[in-house]
Amino acid sequence: MPKTSPQPLCKFILLAIFSCLWAMPAKSQETPTKNQPSRFPVADTSVARYTAYRALGKITVDGRLDEETWKKAPQSPRFVDLISGKRTIHDTRAAVTWDDTNMYVAFWVEEPFVEATLTKRDSPIYTNNDVECFIAGKNAYYEFEINSFGTIYEGFFIWQKSYVSGGFSKEAEFQLTNPGAQPFNGVGFKTHPRGKRYAFLKWDFPGAQSAVHIDGTINQNNDRDRGWTAELAFPWKGMKWLAKADGRALPPNNGDQWRIDFSRFNQYKAAGPPKDSGGWAWSHHGIWDSHIPEAFPYVTFVRKPVPGR
Repeated sequence: MPKTSPQPLCKFILLAIFSCLWAMPAKSQETPTKNQPSRFPVADTSVARYTAYRALGKITVDGRLDEETWKKAPQSPRFVDLISGKRTIHDTRAAVTWDDTNMYVAFWVEEPFVEATLTKRDSPIYTNNDVECFIAGKNAYYEFEINSFGTIYEGFFIWQKSYVSGGFSKEAEFQLTNPGAQPFNGVGFKTHPRGKRYAFLKWDFPGAQSAVHIDGTINQNNDRDRGWTAELAFPWKGMKWLAKADGRALPPNNGDQWRIDFSRFNQYKAAGPPKDSGGWAWSHHGIWDSHIPEAFPYVTFVRKPVPGR
């Protein structure tokens, strides 16, 4: 019997290997594996989760946080450094509640020397000591900032790839020729997989309310303050452009989930050797950038009333 020629045998082996590889299912590019890093500075498994219960009664937005709802609502853990996720020198916490009209947000800010300088609306409040809240929809997100004077800054951001397809381009409030409209590509994270955004920095959230209360004396550093609190109310009807893309219910249905960020920025830092970025957040972002919806905490809205601590 003649020996088998090596050339046909090699061809057979290569064909078999190629066939096996062809039959193997391709790995999804959207779902990271243990060996495939996240496309974002923090993994989804490290993002905070929170349950927002319904308010026990009327919320008066005066900054004092003295309603029974705020006394019983679950607070966030102490805010951590925005980049490292490590402990910060002062305590900051937040909470969320809601009713059929508004979503309410509270901040408790420990600050030994309460200071502020900016009094004009839409000034760069992030250059003072402030607290911030971001609310994300599928194709856009909203930014709110407030300092201890109660001065606010707002912005609405639309992913450029969704600007036309999402219907934004047809609306007068989102014209690129409007004052304050400009391209935006993040702060520290400029390689977001969704690309660039359009920022509308003169956009105002319809019907939003805000107030602060200072436990101390602002801009008088010859004494020691306890800090300040902030109270916010965002009407659900004002979130129509955040809810439009995926048809979210306004107000939410029981169990609906939103991505909402809560942060604090300071013009001072802890003394070394600890590394204090000056930015603190409920859930850290892993980079100096608040504009990453994928790092925002998951907030689940339930119809059960605030249960108490």
